[in-house]
Amino acid sequence: MEPVPETRQALEAIGVAEGHDLTRTLEEMGRAAEIIVPDLVGLSVALVREQLTFTLVASNVSIGGVDATQYLGGRPCIRDDGSGEAVALGMKGPLSPWRWELFAPASLVSGIASSLSLPIIKAGEITGGVNLYASTRRAFSGRQELLAAALGATARGAVADADLSFDSRRQAALAPVRLRDRHDVDTATGLLAARHQESAAQAADRIAQAASRAGLPQPAVARVVLALHRHRL
Repeated sequence: MEPVPETRQALEAIGVAEGHDLTRTLEEMGRAAEIIVPDLVGLSVALVREQLTFTLVASNVSIGGVDATQYLGGRPCIRDDGSGEAVALGMKGPLSPWRWELFAPASLVSGIASSLSLPIIKAGEITGGVNLYASTRRAFSGRQELLAAALGATARGAVADADLSFDSRRQAALAPVRLRDRHDVDTATGLLAARHQESAAQAADRIAQAASRAGLPQPAVARVVLALHRHRL
C-alpha cells in the first residue's frame, strides 16, 4: 500500500516542517492492518483538530468507476469551497433504489466491497478516525478489536460499510490545500505581529476580523497581506 499523491505531498510538507517521518508511521499502520485483513485495499487516517486526512491505497485499486457512478447517480461528493473546508454536495438522505443499483456494482468493480470506520479517542474526546476498505464483503468481521488495538483506535463506536464510496480519499486530496492555507495564515500573522508590534494572538484576531468583515476566508486575507509585504520589499 502506498500514499495517494496528495497524501505523499502533505506528509512530506509536514515532515520537513516538524521533523517527523509521518509517511513511515502511516505506512506502518497500513502494514499492520494488512496483516490482520489480507483483503485490505485502502486505509485513511483523519485528524479532527488539524482537519487533515491521509490515505493509502493498494496498487490494484481502481476507484474511477465509483467516482463516475457518484456523478451519474447524484451521490454526494466533496469540494473545497475556498476556505479550506470540505463541503458535501449532492443528495441528502438515503440512496434511492436506482442510485443504489448504480453505486453498489461500481464499488465492487473498484475493488471495495466493505469498509470499517474506527474512532480515535483521547481523554474522552474524538480526535480522529481510521477508515479501512477491503475487497471482500466480510473482511472485517470479528477483527474490529484487533484492528483498533493495532491502529491506536477503539472498536467502540465502530461503523461498518459507511464509506463504500471511499469519500475519505477526496478529503485526503484537500490536505495539501489546507496545509498551504495554514502556512499562509501563520506567515501573515507573523508579519502583522511584527509590523504592529503586537502578539501573535492579536495579529491572528486582526486577520479573522478582516476576513469576517470582507466576507472572505482567512487564507484569502492572509494572501493579501503576503502580497502587500512582497510589494513593499
